[in-house]
Amino acid sequence: MLAANRRIGLKKAPLLTVANFITLFRIILVPVIIWSLLTGATASAFALFLVAGLSDAVDGAVARTFNQQSELGTVLDPIADKVMLVSVFIMLAYLEQIPLWLAILVVSRDLLIVAGFIVAFLLGRPADVKPLWVSKANTAAQILLALYVLARLAFELDGMQLQTYLEWGTGVLTGLSAIAYMVQGMRHLAVEA
Repeated sequence: MLAANRRIGLKKAPLLTVANFITLFRIILVPVIIWSLLTGATASAFALFLVAGLSDAVDGAVARTFNQQSELGTVLDPIADKVMLVSVFIMLAYLEQIPLWLAILVVSRDLLIVAGFIVAFLLGRPADVKPLWVSKANTAAQILLALYVLARLAFELDGMQLQTYLEWGTGVLTGLSAIAYMVQGMRHLAVEA
């Protein structure tokens, strides 16, 4: 991955840049959001999730504007996104606000991707981190669904029909993303073999 980062022009920046600090802040928000959901403080959970989402946009803008793009940031940012989304999906399923099958699908897809990177690394064929378009659409759908459910809980809104459509759309995109990454992983290992 270091070689790939150098090819795309990432410099070896200090570990704790402003952009990386914002990303770490997003990770720190995760247990607070979980606690808010567990204690029924749904308005706080919604607000904190919104802040976390905005911080995701801010850390990228800060990194680009102030030339703080770093190797750590390229790894830390997607980890922060996944920790946030997986945690919220697990909690929403636990609270019976989304179907269990969807939470299992979201978590399984992420575990599959991580396992693929580990296998490639162990085989001496590390893969570059390149998000696919379907993965970006999947992440957007997951964020939209989580935000919608949290807003519905926070403001006691009725909107289960729309939520059902969002759940199925997210499920389809999550499945397609998992398949796309499996195909990409198999091609990577076949080409490098």
